[in-house]
Amino acid sequence: MKNVDLFVIDPQIGFCDPKGKLFVAGADADMKRLAEMVLRISDKITDIHVTLDSHRLIDVAHPIFWINSKGQHPSPFTIISESDVVSGVWSTTNPAWRKRGIDYVKALYANKRYPLCIWPPHCLIGTKGHGVVPEVSDALLAWEEKRFGVVDYVTKGSNIFTEHYSAVQADVPDPSDTTTMLNRPLLDMLSNSDVILIAGEALSHCVCSTITDTANSFGEENIKKFILLTDCSSSVSGFEQLGEDFVKDMTKRGMQLAKSTELFV
Repeated sequence: MKNVDLFVIDPQIGFCDPKGKLFVAGADADMKRLAEMVLRISDKITDIHVTLDSHRLIDVAHPIFWINSKGQHPSPFTIISESDVVSGVWSTTNPAWRKRGIDYVKALYANKRYPLCIWPPHCLIGTKGHGVVPEVSDALLAWEEKRFGVVDYVTKGSNIFTEHYSAVQADVPDPSDTTTMLNRPLLDMLSNSDVILIAGEALSHCVCSTITDTANSFGEENIKKFILLTDCSSSVSGFEQLGEDFVKDMTKRGMQLAKSTELFV
């Protein structure tokens, strides 16, 4: 009997409800299909891992963190470059964090991950947007009851000084915060699987980063375990190319593609 893990990235109200603070177009339909699949094949799923974006209002990628010479905060979806911070176009709202802000954007540029993008405050800890969308939450609870299993919830993003798209590690790990470092327990659990079904939001960002980091830690021979559910993941509008590039790259490395309705039929 194969071990089949379901790996769901950020199925949260903030991303997946049309009224969410950072709604990903298509995510509501993605999550309905995901929930239907979980209920249909619950007896085939060995373990479930669910990541949760878990932010605070004050966050390096939220408007409140940065300010210009006119006392204005950046609008959502502003891209802040290294030169913007070094030259003072944008400064940290707290002057004491200026050096840290400069060091951060320099590190982002050096590691060639995402540039610093300012997002609408979303998935704030303790708010409705942080919760899992009801249809998926209900399906997960049904799986727990039927299988007498426990969903593994993995939080990320609560460190205000670094972005944390990937559930495996922050974009710029903070040496003083172990939650931003390589998540070895998660990787060890996934490595024991024969099949890893992948779903969630957004394909262009958190799915891309999480699965890429997992693949890089696994080794090339294990990437064939991945099956991306193409009808259960969407990209942030305007960033579709990032999602397409991720799929193209990972399929070349061995990741498989399938629709949720095609599995175990």
